[in-house]
Amino acid sequence: QVQLVESGGGLVQPGGSLRLSCAASGSIFSINTMGWYRQAPGKEREFVASVSSGGSTYYADSVKGRFTISRDKAKNTVYLQMNSLKPEDTAVYYCYMFYRSYYWGQGTQVTVSS
Repeated sequence: QVQLVESGGGLVQPGGSLRLSCAASGSIFSINTMGWYRQAPGKEREFVASVSSGGSTYYADSVKGRFTISRDKAKNTVYLQMNSLKPEDTAVYYCYMFYRSYYWGQGTQVTVSS
């Protein structure tokens, strides 16, 4: 089993920044993909960004140029640096790991509001 624990969410003003972290533990295979989805109230969960164990990164068009995903393989941790935040970025952000199956964190709330 894999456990994922997110941290770093909170309230921030438009234009501000936040950094989310997600630490994985348990039975982790070295080849995997980690990333983030988000779900706003009344909307479906949507892909935000991912990074493979080889370092390839992918972003949703809505966050390109503002968000940066990275990972520390030694710590089994993935990060999401979010800059130039907008009110429409408000959502619960879920970390995931994919290797044969999806594993999910519990989610962390990000609220962008003045």
